[in-house]
Amino acid sequence: TGYSSFYDTAALLITFILLGRTLEAIAKGRTSRAIRSLMDLQAKVAVVVRDGKEIKIPIEEVEVGDVVLVRPGDKIPIDGEVVEGKSRVDESMITGEPAPVSKSVGDSVVGATVNKNGVLKVRATKVGKDTVLSQIVKMVEDAQTNKPPIQRKADAIANVFTPVVLTISIATFLLWAVVLGQDWTLALSFSIAVLVAACPCALGLATPTAIMVGIGKGAQHGILIKTGSGLEVIPTIDTIVFDKTGTLTIGKPTVTDILAVSGTKAEEVLRLVAAVEKNSEHPLAEAIVYYAEEQGMKIPQASDFVSMTGLGVQAIVEGSTLLVGNDRLMSENSVEVGDLQGHAAMLQEHGKTTVFISANGKPLAVLGIADKLKDTSIHAVRALEKMGITVWIITGDKTKTAQAIAASIGIKNVMAEVMPAEKASQIKQLQSEGHIVAMVGDGINDAPALAQADIGIALGSGTDVSVETGDIVLVKDDLMDVVSGIELGSRTMTKIKQGFFWALIYNMALLPLAAGLLYPAFGIILRPEFAGLAMALSSVSVVTNALLLNRFKPAKHEEGPDAEPTSQEAVSKIAIDPICKMDVETASAELYSDYNGKRYYFCAPYCKTIFDAEPRKYEGQDVMH
Repeated sequence: TGYSSFYDTAALLITFILLGRTLEAIAKGRTSRAIRSLMDLQAKVAVVVRDGKEIKIPIEEVEVGDVVLVRPGDKIPIDGEVVEGKSRVDESMITGEPAPVSKSVGDSVVGATVNKNGVLKVRATKVGKDTVLSQIVKMVEDAQTNKPPIQRKADAIANVFTPVVLTISIATFLLWAVVLGQDWTLALSFSIAVLVAACPCALGLATPTAIMVGIGKGAQHGILIKTGSGLEVIPTIDTIVFDKTGTLTIGKPTVTDILAVSGTKAEEVLRLVAAVEKNSEHPLAEAIVYYAEEQGMKIPQASDFVSMTGLGVQAIVEGSTLLVGNDRLMSENSVEVGDLQGHAAMLQEHGKTTVFISANGKPLAVLGIADKLKDTSIHAVRALEKMGITVWIITGDKTKTAQAIAASIGIKNVMAEVMPAEKASQIKQLQSEGHIVAMVGDGINDAPALAQADIGIALGSGTDVSVETGDIVLVKDDLMDVVSGIELGSRTMTKIKQGFFWALIYNMALLPLAAGLLYPAFGIILRPEFAGLAMALSSVSVVTNALLLNRFKPAKHEEGPDAEPTSQEAVSKIAIDPICKMDVETASAELYSDYNGKRYYFCAPYCKTIFDAEPRKYEGQDVMH
């Protein structure tokens, strides 16, 4: 029969399995390429200045407080603060921005970024495992070793599969040797082939290899996926909620309007408001104080400062009790705002946040504050909607303001006047309606909402990647990375499912062949060594398929006839309102003034009125993007 001995079978079986394992190891080694490339970014040595001497030491020996000398072309070895010198630093490995950033005394720098043209002395503030790069590497390593639910299911199947295959192998031997009366060597060959062919290796490799590649690839592009379980949820997202301030907008609000009651000077209002807000850390407060300081005002001291979450603040300035906040604060303190309510409504219709001011129970003014949209907001929203995802904006702003901002971005669904503590309950409400919700926020103020969402996407703002809340941390300040993260997660899960499908098809096709199903009719026998080769190639194919994720490229801004204009010709048709800094399309603008050979465009009549009163004040400002 040709099966009197199994010496050649044993030798070939071991050879083919070892060959398969070698190919598999090579392929699996490539799955960790991303993490190795991240680690390679780190400088290996540093030049520290101690006792006036420059000493080159291994990076591991640098301590917090050491002053490190960084010459042009060198990698900055640690996270720190510039204490001497001026240069430009390539931070593309963190921010993704190709243009170098100017750095001087007092500025922060990140380890592994590249000093371009000047000599810097940097005091180390974070070293070793505390640096931004080390945090990124650790986050990726933790995520790659975290088992998602789908992997646990695969492990459970594999645990059941093994005894089932043993049973099939024994049954195959008994069928051929006892029931069909065939030679025992033939029966043993079929039995061994079943054992070898049915190894659940491909099933076990499908998930971890795809996750390693997917998470590593994300890290290379500043998309830090913190858990494998998060990857599994991403393809099911049907709703995404964006916080407004600092997420859809740049997070640097600017005072654009001071509309005071009759008989009250705007400058006096600003001086008093700045005194109150100097005690607050709210972004709007910082904008007011910055604007007052920019005007060269001397800000008086405030006392008895009280902050009321979701309403505003109160303090005493120069003997007067001032309230600064929203209309609810005024209403709860029986302040009749009168005509200021109409002014506020007009500001809100232009997407501006309004702040009311009263003194001793009498209204003084309403401020208009605008925060410029990020360049990528419109592109990201449009891309998400094309993916079939419903987009919401959530904000504490008044409804009119929120609707105006949402309309400018293209968002149809608005949650306005939501206090910070209520954001999580709004997310929960969407979930109760059957939606799988992703929340995008800054990771600090939005922590409860990020935790409540099925997927929390936190903006790490470049140097802060240690955001506790959030399943995904975006290192770069680019909302297109939200789109990229969802695309990458979906592709990774597709590769996992393809691996499972291949493992299933392989076993369904090979087990009957290994058991001798085709032998009676066609004389076809799958010898054990070739069953081993098929098993090995099955595992290699699953790993190789996962490696195709390395071809993933992040989402880019739309191109084509429906895309936002990006050429210089198109951009040149967008003017800047000199009063409120809002964008104005020159082709459709109805309000403008000519002054000293320049045309200034306005978004609203009150902006034009303010300009026409003192045009010299705004002369020299940029009028076009």
